[in-house]
Amino acid sequence: MAAPPARARADYDYLIKLLLIGDSGVGKSCLLLRFSDGSFTTSFITTIGIDFKIRTIELDGKRIKLQIWDTAGQERFRTITTAYYRGAMGILLVYDVTDESSFNNIRNWIRNIEQHASDNVNKILVGNKADMDESKRAVPTSKGQALADEYGIKFFETSAKTNLNVEQVFFSIARDIKQRLADTDTRAEPTTIKINQPDQGAGAGQAAQRSACCGS
Repeated sequence: MAAPPARARADYDYLIKLLLIGDSGVGKSCLLLRFSDGSFTTSFITTIGIDFKIRTIELDGKRIKLQIWDTAGQERFRTITTAYYRGAMGILLVYDVTDESSFNNIRNWIRNIEQHASDNVNKILVGNKADMDESKRAVPTSKGQALADEYGIKFFETSAKTNLNVEQVFFSIARDIKQRLADTDTRAEPTTIKINQPDQGAGAGQAAQRSACCGS
């Protein structure tokens, strides 16, 4: 028998869909550009609606294809962007450490996740622009960590400009999602139906029927 065509064979072990959310101007697009292309621009990038990039990484001996969606932070695009929450396996909540309002709005973004995303979606809190001078910082590291602890999620401070912790953030959430998927695969046992002997009578037949229902 001929081998299946190359296009039919996946070149990755896991496909993971990630979503970047947060206020406009916090640097979501710059983080994505840094991680996917290894580049940075000082020009302000305005995302119109939604954009995405792909990068395949090696993680614990597995090839992980990351499909990363970058959302617009403006209110007028909110209806468009929330439609992408449901398919996300991981969400990066991004704020600007020099903009306290973007940090305070993280709670609103989390409420959006609770309303529109899957219950088991992985989340990570990201305080971006950590390279900025301390005199411009409005959100202390301790405050970001406290918020992350409150919601039971991981926390990183990053800089798309200097590449501080950018790889670590994406690899961290990808590893957590991969582990969740692997655990789910391990727990999923094949469906079995107990076949009773005919001489056990009608009661046994009913037991077999119940077993089939539970396994479906």
